[in-house]
Amino acid sequence: MKIAFQMDPIQSVDINADSSFRLAEEAQARRHELFFYSPDKLAYEEGEITARGHGMTVRREQGNHVDLSPETHIKLRDFDVVWLRQDPPFDMHYITSTHLLDRLAPDTLVVNDPFWVRNFPEKLLVLDFPDLTPPTTIARDLDTIKAFKAKHGDVILKPLYGNGGAGVFRLDVNDRNLTSLHELFTGFSREPLIVQKFLPDVSNGDKRVILVDGEPVGAINRVPAAGETRSNMHVGGRPEKVALSARDLEICAAIGPLLREKGQVFVGIDVIGDYLTEINVTSPTGIQELERFDGINVAEKIWQAIEAKRA
Repeated sequence: MKIAFQMDPIQSVDINADSSFRLAEEAQARRHELFFYSPDKLAYEEGEITARGHGMTVRREQGNHVDLSPETHIKLRDFDVVWLRQDPPFDMHYITSTHLLDRLAPDTLVVNDPFWVRNFPEKLLVLDFPDLTPPTTIARDLDTIKAFKAKHGDVILKPLYGNGGAGVFRLDVNDRNLTSLHELFTGFSREPLIVQKFLPDVSNGDKRVILVDGEPVGAINRVPAAGETRSNMHVGGRPEKVALSARDLEICAAIGPLLREKGQVFVGIDVIGDYLTEINVTSPTGIQELERFDGINVAEKIWQAIEAKRA
């Protein structure tokens, strides 16, 4: 097949951690033809969805891990699969790219389905499953957030469309910074904030469970660094091997059918203790860590699912 990757610059990725690189590597091993372009090179031109980018070949050699051909101008409708893999922020640039990629159906398969990526932001899709999630409020109004904090005492405050642990604050019962943080966030953004009851189980790790076409294939545990609340690997979280628990499987059974129905082939969910906290559909990570810990080929499972859909 002809495969295009819409992603941030592949030249600068960490080949031992980046999931997009691993997907490209596996696709190449399966003899698919690869093409790379950055989101700002995507366009609508007189009825066609186009991109300016490069044919590419990848190899597992850090610093020399990709060869790119000279830039060419292509019609994405000529490709079998387009991967929507750029990282957030989930802003209007991101949302516009999903609208453009929508127009490729049914000729080209876009993974994950851009319509539902746009309508399933990480911290909003979980609202469909209140029985699985910790107490949560989404609001811009300070009094509403204060009331939630007064009720639950120890809370996590974060931007609704943030990623990678950026802007995540724990406000315990003695904290006096809520009003200042609200002023900070609302001073540069019109977006609401999300506030959740703090889960002490995060000290034992924040589990990333990988689902392929709605089915769980494994998990890694991300343990916060000493003195940290956040467990994201971007901010020093330590990945470790972990098994899927009965609760993890219960959560996956509840959400998996919806993910499969809406074309979300590669999804990473976050579980702290017994609670689902996020459903990551925009640019989930964790493939390489899971493959190393469990000795399985997750990228192969993802491509098998995609190839079956194309067939």
